[in-house]
This record gives sequence, C-alpha cells and structure tokens, in this order.
Amino acid sequence: MGIILEILALLLNVAFFIMIVHIIMSWLINFNVLNVRQPLVYQIWSGLNRLLEPVYEPVRRVLPDTRPLDLAPLVVFIGIIIARDIIIPRLYFAL
Repeated sequence: MGIILEILALLLNVAFFIMIVHIIMSWLINFNVLNVRQPLVYQIWSGLNRLLEPVYEPVRRVLPDTRPLDLAPLVVFIGIIIARDIIIPRLYFAL
C-alpha cells in the first residue's frame, strides 16, 4: 500500500509542476511576453492545454460562470496541494 501512495504522490507532484508551468505561461501570454504564433511556444502551450483541459472541464461545469476569470485551475491547484500535502501523508502514516 505504501508503494501505491508513493506513486500517487509522484503523480501529484508531476501534475503540480505541469500546472505551475501552465499558469506562468498563461500569464506570460496574456501580458504579451510570449507570442503564441511562435512554433515552439505554440507547441508547448497546446500540449499543456491538451493535458490539463480534461482535468479543468469537470470543475468548470460545477463552478459558477465567471467569464473573464477562470477559477478551474485555482480549484484544481488547491485540490492537488491538499491531496499531496495533507491527505497522502495521513494515509501513509495510518498504515
């Protein structure tokens, strides 16, 4: 059971890192520091969107519509932090 929790913690850490890259990149794109017309930026951005949109979409359906501000990444980000830092350590030490 401990190995399953370690693998889950590793996957949550990878998801945490990917989300941080996605959030920072979205800020840089919105402030025109990065241009999506550049091929490398477009490939990274579309790859991150393909990875994270299936995670964000169910959360967007539950949250109220706040047009200019997308709260789904924030909710998922907080969920990953809670799962990684609170739930998994408690499960690990409960064994």
